Amino acid sequence: MPAAPATAGPGAPSAPALDPVSLAQALIRCASVTPADAGAQSVLRAVLEPLGFACTDLPFGEGEARIENLYARIGSGAPHFCFAGHTDVVPPGNAPWADDPFAATIRDGRLFGRGACDMKGAIACFAAAAARHLAARGGRPAGSISLLITGDEEGPAVNGTVRMLDWLAARGEIPDFCLVGEPTNVDRLGDMVKIGRRGSMNGSITVHGTQGHVAYPHLADNPVLRLVRMLEALTAEPLDQGTNWFQPSSLQPTTFDVGNPATNVIPARAAARFNIRFNDRHTGESLTRWVRERLDAAGGRYTLDVEVSGEAFLTRPGADVERLSAAIEAVTGIKPRLDTGGGTSDARFIARHCPVAEFGLVGRTMHKADENVPVADLVALTDIYAAVLDAFLPASGA
Repeated sequence: MPAAPATAGPGAPSAPALDPVSLAQALIRCASVTPADAGAQSVLRAVLEPLGFACTDLPFGEGEARIENLYARIGSGAPHFCFAGHTDVVPPGNAPWADDPFAATIRDGRLFGRGACDMKGAIACFAAAAARHLAARGGRPAGSISLLITGDEEGPAVNGTVRMLDWLAARGEIPDFCLVGEPTNVDRLGDMVKIGRRGSMNGSITVHGTQGHVAYPHLADNPVLRLVRMLEALTAEPLDQGTNWFQPSSLQPTTFDVGNPATNVIPARAAARFNIRFNDRHTGESLTRWVRERLDAAGGRYTLDVEVSGEAFLTRPGADVERLSAAIEAVTGIKPRLDTGGGTSDARFIARHCPVAEFGLVGRTMHKADENVPVADLVALTDIYAAVLDAFLPASGA
């Protein structure tokens, strides 16, 4: 068990102290490949409840789509600070590992295992930081601390954070600020905080034509030609030039498929897919209209299917972001860069309800074979999270 008695001064209450490294190992040893939980959230519950957290299991979905989620909270007042994360991990993959990916081996000062940096390590650090913060506050925070932990971040993200937030909203428990423990740092701990993310939209175009012989094109309608014109219309000019906080939006075709094995047949249909990563100048709805206008201008029969997996969002720099940055700098000596790049995360759902930022470990090995994190970074991240809690939930008179 990754808990040990804390040393307390005269008259101070005793409280369990958590070792983030041992807790990270215990979490990694649960092979919680999406959508399996494999006991990971029970491990977390077992260390949070002795701290005084009220833990609520929030399973959503049925059958194979069922996802285990955990909400833990201590305190009932404001401000309400929430840490969000995920215990699910991607599969180990086909590349060889030096050790069992779920053995949580420590070698040469590094902890190896699937989820070490993405993001069981950060969850362990936050739990340890919360234990330290509570011990210094007599077991109760000046406000509320919660953990929003899902098992559905690496998967479809349908029965996880989205539904938990709906549950919180119905209870009037939306946090005042949320920190997501994704591995945001590029080279070293403390170099980057993410305060926003681009939106992502996938599109599928199917152009319908008339099949015929290539020697008699006037008797056919070649959909390949029209699909080429459509893609040219979508990519001829940039969507925008970027903003103060976001890089330019980008539309990238990802497939072009005809499925025609014959060399002398004009096919009846042609299809392509594309992805748009977009900044806060756009929404999924506005981009769908923009795409349709250009496809309509190209002419002919087509069908368009779109799926928006997340809208762009930005938590504008202010007092909360400054508190977070200052806590990171106080521990690491590095003033973190504020950034909005990369892919999507569950922060896109949280941003609909409250201010959110992301900060965790260095992400160089996430999703790779031999995923690992320096043990020293787990200790330092615990120090950072403790400083963040102290900044957001200061003691009376502080």
